[in-house]
Amino acid sequence: MCYYARISVFPAYPRTCFFAVSARVPRYTPSIIDRGDDGGEEREELSALSIIGTGRYLPGRPIPNENLARVMDTSDEWIRKRTGIHQRHFAEDGQGVGELGARAAERAIEDAGIDPTEIDFILFATMTPDHLFPGSGPLVAERLGISGVPALDIRQQCASFPFALEVANGLIASGAARTILFVAADTHASLMPFRDWDVVRGNVSRTIPREDFERATAHRGIAVIFGDGASAVIFRATDREGAGLLRSELRSDGGRADHIFIPMGFSRLPFNDPELAASDAHLPQMKGGNLLKAAVRELSELARAVMEQEGIGPEEVDLFIAHQANQRINDAVAAALKLSPERIPSNIARYGNTSSATIGILLDELRHEGRIQEGDLLCFLALGAGLHAGASLFRY
Repeated sequence: MCYYARISVFPAYPRTCFFAVSARVPRYTPSIIDRGDDGGEEREELSALSIIGTGRYLPGRPIPNENLARVMDTSDEWIRKRTGIHQRHFAEDGQGVGELGARAAERAIEDAGIDPTEIDFILFATMTPDHLFPGSGPLVAERLGISGVPALDIRQQCASFPFALEVANGLIASGAARTILFVAADTHASLMPFRDWDVVRGNVSRTIPREDFERATAHRGIAVIFGDGASAVIFRATDREGAGLLRSELRSDGGRADHIFIPMGFSRLPFNDPELAASDAHLPQMKGGNLLKAAVRELSELARAVMEQEGIGPEEVDLFIAHQANQRINDAVAAALKLSPERIPSNIARYGNTSSATIGILLDELRHEGRIQEGDLLCFLALGAGLHAGASLFRY
C-alpha cells in the first residue's frame, strides 16, 4: 500500500513524495534559484545528485578478536567463522558521534575541495547520539564552524545510506539545497556488556571476575559484531546527464522491530528504571537467525526490484556496495544474485559492523583505491533495525 503526500519544501517547486513499503524515485528536473543583480530570478537547471567528496574516521587502534576472548567465552576462530570479522575499533570514554562525525566530515570536505560554508544542509545518521536530545547533527555543524546550517537527524540505523540518498535527492530536486553533507557515525562501545576496557584494549592482562565474564558471554552475539566509526559524503547538485540516483526501493516494517532493538526507552516510567538497567534492558537484543534470513531475502529482493525497474541485469551494475553487518549475509546475497566476490566488496574484517557508517566507510575506501570511476553504476544495499531496508541504483 502506498501513501502519497504533497510537500512543498521549496514553495515554488511542490512535488509528490511517496511514503510506502516500496518507493520509487521519480525523474526530476530540479532548479536552483539565484537572485540576479536586478533582484529577478535566474534559474540554473540541475538534473541530478553527485558525490564530490567522501571521508572516514576510525577511533583508536584496532582491537583484535583475541582481546574480546579475554572478557567472554569466545575465540578468534569462533568470531571469524560466524561473522568474517577480525578486528574492530572502539571509541574512548567521552568520545561521541559528534566528534567522530566531524572528523570524517573534515576529510570529506577536504576531499571535495570545498569550503565548509558552501554546505547548505546536513543529514546526520546514528543510533548512538551524544545525548538523548538534541540530535548530533547541530553538534557536527558547530565543530565545523557552520552553526546555523539546517541539520536533520535520521534514524534508520544500518539502513541509513539508501534513506539518506532519497532525502538528499529530494532536497536538491526541490531546490532547497545544493550542497549537502551526509554524516553517519556510531559508537557502540557504550553498548558493550563488559566493563574491563583496559583488558579489551590490551593495556593490561588480568583475570576478570567470573560474574562479569558470564554477563559478557550472555551477550556475546552482539558484542563480537559491532565496532565504532564515522563516514561522511558530500552531495552536490549537477547538470551531468544520467548521473545520480536512478531508482530507489525503501521498506520499513515495525512488525519485525523485535529482530534487533534495545528494550529500554521512554515508554517506561522512569525510562532509566534501575531494575530495567539491572536486567540489561539497555543492551541490544537480537534474534540473530531471523535477522540473517530477513537480510538475505530482503536485500536480494530489493536489488532485483531496482534493476528490473531500470531494465537491467546484475551484469550491468559495476559494484554492489552493501551494509557490512555480517560476511555470511553478503556472501548469501552475492550467491542469490550470482555475483563474483569482487562485485560486492567487503571491509567488515577490519572494522566490524559500524552500523550507519559502514557503506560510507566502504565507499570512501573504494573511491580512494580507484575502484569507482565516473559513469559507474552502483547499487547500494542495506537493512537495519526497524526493520528498515533499502536498495538504490546510483550512477556515479
